Amino acid sequence: MDTLQVPSRSEQRSLRKLMAAGLVGSSIEWYDFFVFATAAALVFPKVFFPNASPLIALLLSFSTFWAGFVARPIGGLVFGHVGDRFGRKPAVVACLLLMAAATFLIGVLPTTAAVGVAAPVLLVVLRFLQGIAVGGQWGGVVLLLTESARAGKRGFAGTFGQIGVPIGIILGNVMFLVVGGTLSAADFLSWGWRVPFLASALLFPVVLYVQLKVEDSPVFRELAARRAENPDAVAKAPLRQVLRTHRRAILLGAGLMFASNATYYVSIAGLLDYATRTLGINRNDVLIVSMLAGLISIPVIIGAGALSDRVGRRPMILAGATVMLLWAFPYFWLVDTGSLWLILLAITVNSCASGLVYGPIAAFLAELFTPEVRYSGASLAYQLASILVSGGTPFVMAALLASTGTSASVSAYLVVMSLITLGAAYRLKDVGTA
Repeated sequence: MDTLQVPSRSEQRSLRKLMAAGLVGSSIEWYDFFVFATAAALVFPKVFFPNASPLIALLLSFSTFWAGFVARPIGGLVFGHVGDRFGRKPAVVACLLLMAAATFLIGVLPTTAAVGVAAPVLLVVLRFLQGIAVGGQWGGVVLLLTESARAGKRGFAGTFGQIGVPIGIILGNVMFLVVGGTLSAADFLSWGWRVPFLASALLFPVVLYVQLKVEDSPVFRELAARRAENPDAVAKAPLRQVLRTHRRAILLGAGLMFASNATYYVSIAGLLDYATRTLGINRNDVLIVSMLAGLISIPVIIGAGALSDRVGRRPMILAGATVMLLWAFPYFWLVDTGSLWLILLAITVNSCASGLVYGPIAAFLAELFTPEVRYSGASLAYQLASILVSGGTPFVMAALLASTGTSASVSAYLVVMSLITLGAAYRLKDVGTA
């Protein structure tokens, strides 16, 4: 859908540097965002909701986790406008700074025992800021990557932003394994859980590198040149325009993410509580299984993005959603055995199927929108799925298990999510593959 000039060879030579920066930056950003999920399942019920029953404390903890997803569309709105008007890079830099600051402050947050109800309130506020940051960051990183790549390589380039998610999960799990394995249970609950959050300070050097060394995408630079020559030729209010002219693309683009998001958050947050509290499996064992499945999903995401440059984005998404649909009930049949090897198999199949969708989605969403509204449109589609599905999935899973007493209810939920993704994919067409 681009009407702008294809990036030159000299601009393409900087793509590897940009891909490396995008990978490192997105990995640490997603680490910051997802380390909260592990803490919400293992620590926050005891630290911030000590006076509630175990179930209510867990639901309240997962509600704070959800707050980050409620905020993500706000980040997409605000930074989508910034990115479309002033550049992809300034928006990314601002989001990375906001994420690092919010995560670090969670690491020094006083507990309910120290300051009372103010503690969970401040936790929600900081989680909300995390959500705004990641809501704006995703669109900026994937556009810097895909708009800097030549036609026929955009699916592959976009995956270097996407694999930041499993890498972030792995980094978070490793951090909790190390801290939990070296401290007593009392010390871990007292102060050890703070260490993974304080490690977010590592994001500041990445911000400095992006600010000083990375150029904005050639597509945006061309757009800025057009705006300078003729301000009326480019939308002055990209957010308003995309909501007026691209509503269908936003809604269907969000639907593409439903299955992938639901299965992913069942595995990384909901299952962590279910396996430890209901099935009686050791916490560290579950973290290791989740980490191994994440490692396996990384080459799947990269391969799916690269293959989508040849066969199209839509066939990959249809394939992934079909596998997730067929695997929804076998997933919990395996998990309920309590066998770590079978749980690993269950999560790995789900992660690989999710990767078939997640790999091409960066390029696919970007290609649904014209350059002057692309940041706003792609961010809104991606973050709309986050508020409707991602953040609420651990809460929904816990509530379904408590009300029905069977994991089959969660499988049925995953089936519905997969059907929505299949429907959205059937309604959309590939528009940007070479």
